[in-house]
Amino acid sequence: MTLSVNTLFFASYRDLVGASTLEVELSEGATVGDLVDELRRRGAPFDALPEEPAVAVNQTYALLDEPLGPGDEVAFIPPVAGG
Repeated sequence: MTLSVNTLFFASYRDLVGASTLEVELSEGATVGDLVDELRRRGAPFDALPEEPAVAVNQTYALLDEPLGPGDEVAFIPPVAGG
């Protein structure tokens, strides 16, 4: 079985991958880390994403071992420079 998640890319990540959203099919039982690995395996430009990016699942910060469910929204949050 597979599950579909909606990935969101903001700011520099949106510029990097050239899209603000992307639907990704993963195996049932997949985690945030599996999603990151799947995207990075696609090659350029996704391989430029960090191996351990900051992410939020359904608007709550999540770790790479967070399990994903069908229809989850996973936001990739780029580092923010402040001053």
